Amino acid sequence: MPKPAVLVTGGSKRIGAAISHRFAVAGWHVVIHYHSNVDDAQVLADTLPSAEIIACDLRDADAAAAMITQLANRLPDWRVLVNNASVFAYDDVTGIDAPTYSAAMQVNAHSPALMAQTYFQTARSDAGRRVIQITDMKLANTNPDFFSYTMSKHAVNGAIGMMAKATPDPRDRIYGVAPGAILASHDQTEGETDISHKLNLLQRKTGADEIADAALFLADGALASGETLYIDSGQHLLNQPRDVIYLAREGSRQ
Repeated sequence: MPKPAVLVTGGSKRIGAAISHRFAVAGWHVVIHYHSNVDDAQVLADTLPSAEIIACDLRDADAAAAMITQLANRLPDWRVLVNNASVFAYDDVTGIDAPTYSAAMQVNAHSPALMAQTYFQTARSDAGRRVIQITDMKLANTNPDFFSYTMSKHAVNGAIGMMAKATPDPRDRIYGVAPGAILASHDQTEGETDISHKLNLLQRKTGADEIADAALFLADGALASGETLYIDSGQHLLNQPRDVIYLAREGSRQ
């Protein structure tokens, strides 16, 4: 029997690489999507028991949908699509930056929603199909920083609930995974990361492996479609006035 397959967008780096590795060691065939860095993708694929790589620029919605159709035509048991790829550039609530907004909405919201739609229309799996959208704890704990990025994550999160009510096969599921601060991001130093990533209720650093474990758990479809798991050590339960990058720099523990 063929191994169940999973596509992980942005699957060669950071959280995506952790998700790719977790599914691979659990016995899945992993399709690692990358944008431009073929070397990183191939190096990771070569370390996994069953993996391949695929390139796509998710700024091109038509190309993103075509990638899904291409894979659906040849993967006999494609059970999971993990939309992990994301762009994270700064603008703030006082002034939206048009190029930043356009890129964020395209890569973080439009393409993931379209890929999910195309996946449910074309992919095959007798075990039921799963889409997992990687969102952000900023859904619940908003702040004025990374304005376009945050709007894009709210947009794709809204689509989760709508699509959960519209999937025709009761075995299918669409989920969200909302991470908190996981890895160094934007222009952070390692020292700042050690501080900022503990600005949560448990005062601990959340690991990329925890996101990967959550994605593998959701792949079983044990939860009702439309659910979101917050993997952030309780950060979404706070009301932080700024992104933790800047709270750490300001010496605040709010």
